[in-house]
Amino acid sequence: MIPPRLPSTRADWDDSRRHARLRETGFVSSQRGATRRALAVLAAVLVPLTAVAALYWTFDVAPERDRLAHTHPQIVEVHRAADVRRDTTAVVDLVGLGNLDAAPTAYTLDSLAGLGRVWAVQYDNSGLDTRVVSDLVRDRAEREGIRDVVLVGHSMGGVIALEVARHLYTESSLGVPGVVLDSTPIDLHAVRSSSRDAGEEMLRWIGWLPGARESRLVRMSVEITARHDRFVTADVERTVGFRPGAFVDVVEEVLGEKIYTPAAASNALIESQFTAIVASGAASDVEALREDVDGKVAPGIVFLRPQQGAADTVVDVDYTQRVLFDLAGGPDGALRVVRMAGTGHANPNQQPVAYNAAIAGHAVPFLEQRVVVGPPVTLLAGPER
Repeated sequence: MIPPRLPSTRADWDDSRRHARLRETGFVSSQRGATRRALAVLAAVLVPLTAVAALYWTFDVAPERDRLAHTHPQIVEVHRAADVRRDTTAVVDLVGLGNLDAAPTAYTLDSLAGLGRVWAVQYDNSGLDTRVVSDLVRDRAEREGIRDVVLVGHSMGGVIALEVARHLYTESSLGVPGVVLDSTPIDLHAVRSSSRDAGEEMLRWIGWLPGARESRLVRMSVEITARHDRFVTADVERTVGFRPGAFVDVVEEVLGEKIYTPAAASNALIESQFTAIVASGAASDVEALREDVDGKVAPGIVFLRPQQGAADTVVDVDYTQRVLFDLAGGPDGALRVVRMAGTGHANPNQQPVAYNAAIAGHAVPFLEQRVVVGPPVTLLAGPER
């Protein structure tokens, strides 16, 4: 039998066979093909992602970053003292996590005027620094002839109030007759798990996503997720359901209250507020306020809380009360616990009658004995700091 003849003439040449053979055996050729395909897939993914990232940074992050660069903390006076003899005392109101301006809350709590002039702090929306707040309060007090400062903190604002009180009590000539804590978590353990998880989720986003401290899209996502129980349902068989109408209501609520209002706290402020809770030295601050400093009267502490601990769905007020009692309670202590019927978590704007009754009937009588009463202090004129 004659073996098949190898192609050796022009008539036997087939270029398609040559290309097929190269594809089968050519290492370099096949490698280049795979590389080209990988690059094509990568480009198909990266080009849209780059476009989305550019839009995200240009229209979401950059404008908010520019706006926050021009914000500053400030203090506004909301109420004059109910008694002119109390004009040398300032009551400074501080709000909690997710809030920017204490003025609406301070305006609601007109009973605080029984202790002195009522001031409200508006935080710097780019972040929170308790040292800056302390200096702001001290400088304003010195300019206006204030002798004593009472700090009032709602929810996490109580953590800030305690730290500011410690700075003023131990590092300035001002007296600090008292600190009023409204459903304040004494440490992270006092924050209920659902609220703690929401804060930690935002910290995770901010930790790995560039621009998340300014991004309104990130804020919107976190806020909607925190309200998922209103539009995601599950029956006894764990079948998950979705309520479109409730979802639309949640989106509208978040846009109106957290995104498009200039009074909304920024991601950066919320991050610093939550970090203040995580790194809270509130217990140490309470202990510092119990020390004798230059013969000053040690501050009294008033803890406002709901009648029933379960009514506060954010903070375990029973836990905070136990810790406060260990630190500042007892027969010779300086702690007054005030239980309010019908209230929830730090909600004076929703329950003004209960709050004002508790403050006028319990907080003011407890603290006024520690307040120096007299004519305003005369200060020498000098440059403002």
